[in-house]
Amino acid sequence: MAVVHLVITGRVQGVGFRWYIREHARQSGLAGWVRNRADGAVEVAAAGTVELLDALTRAARHGPPGAHVAEVRSLATESLAELPHPFTVLR
Repeated sequence: MAVVHLVITGRVQGVGFRWYIREHARQSGLAGWVRNRADGAVEVAAAGTVELLDALTRAARHGPPGAHVAEVRSLATESLAELPHPFTVLR
């Protein structure tokens, strides 16, 4: 089991980005969460196979219609606690 922790910047809030990531992750059977950040970015933490996490990262680079992804950055994963399953939106 691998883990990714991402921050996505650009026009990613108010365009259904969290729902888009949630649906992609749930269809793939991933554990984890997605949330909006106060700085306008979206943050994602997910656990699953390397292949599925690579697909989620690719999906995050594109986003839903109306989104404009400027950057997808990887963060350290050591601080992540056990991730919820099914994948959820944090508020």
